[in-house]
This record gives sequence, structure tokens and C-alpha cells, in this order.
Amino acid sequence: MEVRFRDVDPFNCWIWLRFPHPPGQGERGYVETAFDSWFFLGKLGGFNAENLQAHEADGGELSWMAYDSEAAGDAQRALMHNMGPVEYQDCWARCWVDLGLSDAVALDVLINTFRQLSNDVVEIEELVIGGLNDDWPIEEEPDAPLALG
Repeated sequence: MEVRFRDVDPFNCWIWLRFPHPPGQGERGYVETAFDSWFFLGKLGGFNAENLQAHEADGGELSWMAYDSEAAGDAQRALMHNMGPVEYQDCWARCWVDLGLSDAVALDVLINTFRQLSNDVVEIEELVIGGLNDDWPIEEEPDAPLALG
């Protein structure tokens, strides 16, 4: 799976997937579940690079690690704001997101997720983050049906 970045506006970001053939209903279900799961983790502040204590553990040793709840509480909130529905046209899928204040680690997690999905379930030829496709115009930012209050 090729990964490309185009012009990325974190508050108005389209994510594009290109498949070797139009995805069927089952394949679409996997793609949509991956997007939904990723968004909910982001909406709940899961992608906060200011608080990666386990990742940054001394020597990677996690046994009996002392978690600093005060430091976690002092970290700036990093919440995703909105996500539109996944749309399909021929061999393409796209999804609009407002990444809000979530950190770029969110995109790494999404890339890793789609790489594994492509290896195991549904082949994805290309993942494009940001920008527009000339042959599939954007009317406006979609409503965000998955936004949580």
C-alpha cells in the first residue's frame, strides 16, 4: 500500500483510499469500522503525543512502571472534532475529518491500521492524506453525524 500526503489542513482534511477494484459491502464494512474506531479514540483524546508515558518508558520496561497521573492531567487536551461518512465512487473511498487538536500520532495509527487491513482483509493500493482529487469534486465540508456533544 502506497501512502502519500498532500496539502493537509487538520481542521478540514480528506482521507482517500484507492482499491484495485470497487469494494463490496463486506469490504466497505471493514473500512468504515476502522474509520469509526479511529475517530472515537480521537474524539476521546487518545491521540495525545504530550502524554505517551508507556511509549516513552525507560528502556521500554513496562513492568511496575510508575504512571504519573498528575502529568497526564496537565497535558493539553488533544481531541478530534468531527468526521463525515465514508463515501465511495468506483475504486475510491474518501472520508472527511476535522482532526481538531489531536496530534499527528493519530495519522500514524490510521496508516498502521489500513496497512494491516490491506494485508489481511481488503487490498488497498493507495492511502492519500489531505488534498483533493480532480475527478471527484468536493461540494463543502460534510455534516458530522458521528460528532459527540
